[in-house]
Amino acid sequence: MSWRRTPLLPAAALISLLAACSAPAGKPSARPAPGFPYTVTNCGVTTTYQAPPHRAVTMNQHVTEVMLALGLEKSLAGTAYLDDAVLPAYRKAYDSVPVLAKEYPSKEALLAADPDFVYGGYASAFDATAGRARPDLERSGIATRLNTESCPTGRSSFADLYREVDEVGRTFGAADRAEAWVRTAKDTVAGAEKRLGGVAPVSVFVYDSGDKTAFTAGGKGIGNEIITRAGGRNVFADLDKTFGDATWEQVVARRPEVVVIYDYGTTTVEQKKKRLLDDPALREVPAIRNRRFAVMPLSDTVLGVRAPAAVDKLAAQLHPAR
Repeated sequence: MSWRRTPLLPAAALISLLAACSAPAGKPSARPAPGFPYTVTNCGVTTTYQAPPHRAVTMNQHVTEVMLALGLEKSLAGTAYLDDAVLPAYRKAYDSVPVLAKEYPSKEALLAADPDFVYGGYASAFDATAGRARPDLERSGIATRLNTESCPTGRSSFADLYREVDEVGRTFGAADRAEAWVRTAKDTVAGAEKRLGGVAPVSVFVYDSGDKTAFTAGGKGIGNEIITRAGGRNVFADLDKTFGDATWEQVVARRPEVVVIYDYGTTTVEQKKKRLLDDPALREVPAIRNRRFAVMPLSDTVLGVRAPAAVDKLAAQLHPAR
């Protein structure tokens, strides 16, 4: 549920103000950091930052990689929940950050890290039943941010990705680094589209997981736009969700030419292929009959810093001749 709250003063800033109040008379107060105070509205929550957070915790890989791409590992007090391997370019920085839990940390483990900011990738990061709801954390003086792909309204696009990186950069006093990243990302996406040059799109079914039903990519997430920009057409673009269930009868009826398998977790790509190839109901689906599979790590297909390069990666599999 979207809600609005009184601007929050992060814990780190509160400590600084208390220290300033107890300073000897006549000592000049520190100047505000450049770009602060900074006010931003994220998924209906408005927060004013008087200074950059210093003890952030990230939950979910794609938001961790946003922080690392901006060189903000020294601002991280902890991280949690990888879906697949961290990009090699970020491995050294990632290894310098404490891992609080393999998946989501308990509320006690989270608070033990003494965060002043918690950045979640999926709505499940702020699970109320686990005591991690955004209002609860913010009442404890901890600022929060949810990746905008998990906001309850609208469809995600590359414009949303660029805004995500820009707002995180501004929150942490790294606006210049965010601006440089966005420029490079735009060039990467434009280069991929230029190489495709009006190629006829191929129909694509995303197989994330599932047995009785097919858990797939809908039209609301950035994964749908990655497919489109890579020269594909998502056969479940009409599913008004980032991810959702489809019936196998629908998969058969929509006759995808390529299956894009999302690679993550304990079920391997080969196991997913076998499940599809062994299903007699799918035998006449063009992608299955012709064994046309593409593979994408899950972290490439959500709203994070891998998405621009993912367009090229998927295009190479959908249109190898280009």
